[in-house]
Amino acid sequence: MNIDSIKDGIVIDHIQAGKGMEIYDALKLKELDCQVAIITNAKSQKMERKDIIKIDRAINIDLDILGFIDPESTVNIVKENEINQKFHVGLPKKIVNIVECQNPRCITSIEKDLDQVFCLTDEENKIYRCKYCEMSMK
Repeated sequence: MNIDSIKDGIVIDHIQAGKGMEIYDALKLKELDCQVAIITNAKSQKMERKDIIKIDRAINIDLDILGFIDPESTVNIVKENEINQKFHVGLPKKIVNIVECQNPRCITSIEKDLDQVFCLTDEENKIYRCKYCEMSMK
């Protein structure tokens, strides 16, 4: 299989195999008017198998969404066919409006304009708690 390299854009790499489409949907990449390639189950020396997303244009990526879905992923900024910047995403300390609190008694289920805020409380187990009611979610 042959996927062209990109001249200027972004490569999201080292995505856990099977998470590529979830990231594609969460970042709303289908709304872009440029080429986006999703490679699933690519061979990897580090991970055995991985997914890769190539975006043929520089865009702003919500790193909190990316980090929440797959904190081990990396982002490469490509300029003039060269990797200009590379960084690891990691788990965000706080996520806002990425997931909704499932507690029916939480203030966010009554006040619809209130942001859904979750704070990372257990980094090892990737557990977040609602800022308002303390309900946990993984």
